[in-house]
Amino acid sequence: MKNTIDECEQPEIQGEDRHCATSLESMIDFSTSKLGKNVNAISTEVENQTQKQEYTIEAGAKKMAGEKSVVCHKQNYAHAVFYCHETKTRAYMVPLEGADGTKAKAAAVCHTDTSAWNPKHAAFRVLRVKQGTFPICHFLPQDHIVWVAKQKASRIDPNRLIPYNYQIGM
Repeated sequence: MKNTIDECEQPEIQGEDRHCATSLESMIDFSTSKLGKNVNAISTEVENQTQKQEYTIEAGAKKMAGEKSVVCHKQNYAHAVFYCHETKTRAYMVPLEGADGTKAKAAAVCHTDTSAWNPKHAAFRVLRVKQGTFPICHFLPQDHIVWVAKQKASRIDPNRLIPYNYQIGM
């Protein structure tokens, strides 16, 4: 619980607005204040609860509209708390197939401006890139929510995606 309080009280990084939402109404109010009243909420969906396993990206990824989104991360706390932040990101819904055939649609975001991030951030070490040089993309767990402006989603060429194995599940 202390970590959640600390994270909610940290100063914002440049280019980021954040809010710790303790109700759905608070989350919607923050998201619509950043994106306008016409929004969609997306999150990772798995067709069946399954054991943790590797997933492979399938064809048919959809880029959601806009170059910014509000991402709300569920926090460990005694009651519902979501750490929400607006950043310059591109959001996607990506079809996945598990090793056992389980289908999933994963919410993914690409942070397009990482210049204000801590240069020691783990993503830079893992990907062997420097802060501000490349977008940092990642999938979101099932209990996190991405808010995007409601517009027509566009398909992206699956040949432009880098193959990646990802593990989700219980």
